Amino acid sequence: MRFAKAPLRHGYANQIVTIDLGSGAIETPALDGQIRDYFIGGRALGLYLLHQRITARTSPRDPENPLIFAPGPLGGIPQFPGTSKCMAISLSPLTGIPGVSNFGGHFGAYLKYAGFDALEITGKSDTGCMIVIDGFRQEITLTEMAATDQVFDMERSLVEHFVQAGHDRKDIVFLTTGVGAAHTTYGCINSHYFDPTKPVDGTKGLFRTKQAGRTGLGSVMMDKGIRAIVVLADYPRGENPFGAADWDQAKQAGAKLGRVIRDVDPQSLKMYRKGSAGLIAFMNKQEYQSLPVNNYQFGSDPRADQITGKFYAEHLFEHRGMDGCFPGCNLRCTKGGWVTLTSGEFNGRKVWVDGPEYETAAGFGSNLGMWNAEFIMEANWHCDNYGIDTITTAVVMAFIMECFQRGYLTQADTDGLELTWGAEETALRFIRQIAYGETELATAAGRGMLSVVDWVAERYIARTGQADPRAELLQFAMQTKGLPFSLYRTHRSLSMQASYAAASDIGAHHAAAWLIKVDLLGAFPTLADKARALITYPRVRLGNDNLGLCKLPWVDVFNPESENVGNSDKYINPASQEIYADFYNGVFGTNLTWEQIFAQTDRDINLQRVMNVLFYGQAVGGQDWIPDRAVGPIDDALYEAEKDYHDEELVAVPGKTQADIGRMKTAEKRELLMQHRKEQLRRLIQAYYQERGWTANGIPTPDTLKKVGLWPFLKEEARTEISALAG
Repeated sequence: MRFAKAPLRHGYANQIVTIDLGSGAIETPALDGQIRDYFIGGRALGLYLLHQRITARTSPRDPENPLIFAPGPLGGIPQFPGTSKCMAISLSPLTGIPGVSNFGGHFGAYLKYAGFDALEITGKSDTGCMIVIDGFRQEITLTEMAATDQVFDMERSLVEHFVQAGHDRKDIVFLTTGVGAAHTTYGCINSHYFDPTKPVDGTKGLFRTKQAGRTGLGSVMMDKGIRAIVVLADYPRGENPFGAADWDQAKQAGAKLGRVIRDVDPQSLKMYRKGSAGLIAFMNKQEYQSLPVNNYQFGSDPRADQITGKFYAEHLFEHRGMDGCFPGCNLRCTKGGWVTLTSGEFNGRKVWVDGPEYETAAGFGSNLGMWNAEFIMEANWHCDNYGIDTITTAVVMAFIMECFQRGYLTQADTDGLELTWGAEETALRFIRQIAYGETELATAAGRGMLSVVDWVAERYIARTGQADPRAELLQFAMQTKGLPFSLYRTHRSLSMQASYAAASDIGAHHAAAWLIKVDLLGAFPTLADKARALITYPRVRLGNDNLGLCKLPWVDVFNPESENVGNSDKYINPASQEIYADFYNGVFGTNLTWEQIFAQTDRDINLQRVMNVLFYGQAVGGQDWIPDRAVGPIDDALYEAEKDYHDEELVAVPGKTQADIGRMKTAEKRELLMQHRKEQLRRLIQAYYQERGWTANGIPTPDTLKKVGLWPFLKEEARTEISALAG
């Protein structure tokens, strides 16, 4: 199909592309101006398109469940650091509710350069297909394509095909997934782009990948029969190629943020050398106890020095080249290096590994009791190659290891496989088993955390004749709403507990409200402060997702001028937020403060909650909780491991003195501590609901939805359900 495109205006292409794989129909409707101006783009626009396509009865495997990709209007503008983000949105096969995952690389930018603000795919291909959006020829094609099990084999064949067709590598971007997406509910989508600066065998240039890993949207892609989505495009040329209202203002904002990054990062976190793995050293500090060790049982370990960002920077990362996942970003935190594989059919092969990011380094490192940085990189590569989410894979494996530790599993249950802390070879073998669904345990693990809990319980009952252990297993099965935790041990951060429980509507992920670091630093001393932070931080973080912006240039690069901004939370980095506002206003021709800009995010936060209400009904608030392990020690030994800290906390419990605590047995103290922490969490969640204008059950009221202007955009089904439950 041929299509027309107009010059970008205020960062928008002002059209979307819809593809029905069942019928082969392709359309390129204009992006309605009212919808564009209200939902802005990215995550918010994708959620709106999802809402319009589904009902309360739609399941993730239904043909009508759309797979949506949406960059934001500020994405793809290289004159500002960190404009590389694109959003993937669909119903999640892992959780059943709307799933959202952001990813870097060039795909979102190139989709816009080709002429589209969003790509929406429905239906299923019977034979398997490749979608090609050619921005040079202004043509969209669907081509039959056979499955390829492994992502990097597919990468090589796709690149060869399009280079032979006459395309420059820098003009080719594409999305893929692998065999693991067919056998799990947490398939990841790989976003491939060409990096011309990285040295390879005496020359320069290789294809690199970023991932949309969370919520299993690669499994939706595989279920639809999509083998690859390719975009062919080039950067817009000329003066003011993105149609900014004030191009000079936009460029000046980018230059200003670039100077902050240049001056601050080399003296602070050193992201340009360590990447996000540099965070391991902070979380591992004795006073924070927030690095998950052995399935979040412990929060610190002296062996963590072997997997910190500093270790990677000094021993494994290849620093030559640019290391930005999009031109114009001088943070350069997209680290990677070469590793020789040690397992199975790949034994002895030298491969490039993009990463690990912090989550993967902690997931396959400390949380599995693995202290080998090269093992972590190899596990990272296998997950990318098979097309499965590293976070979910690692956290499910950690749960299984603890089941072995506590006697809920034995080798008799698992055909001789014994997953234990530190067992690298067995872990690599199990990753492959998950990807191919090779055993009963691997198949159960591939369905997700709640499925593997059921499988372990059934095996335990059959082997021992004992009572159903599900209640005990769920204490350390680290998930919320079915989504396994990202890699933060939250015992010492009440704010992060509430973030995982309630502020993140996709499940236990940190994208909405990554509060743990600033909470540990003392940013939110009162319950009211914490509740307010659960509003303000998601506004900015998810607002970045709507605009197509990366969070790291403001999250991880503290602008010194923020110390001097009055009447503001310095930890949200207000001086840099003002730079973002300058960029926004320069592109859009507005005059908004950063607070006004990001307050708009309340619209899509409420929309996602409405869709969760359609799925859960009156029980939606009951899903806003976390396992006991995320709250505190679930056995006496774990209490004793941090005894002094726990005892000191108990002194603050009303009616208890130091002498009272000293006379109590460990089991009594642990029970009192858990009761106290759970009550604090319940109070914070209720305070959060109140701040949001939701009911005590976590349901947005009609008045709240009308106040933020969302009500007219909701389908009748949603308005009826909300009115019945909260009206």
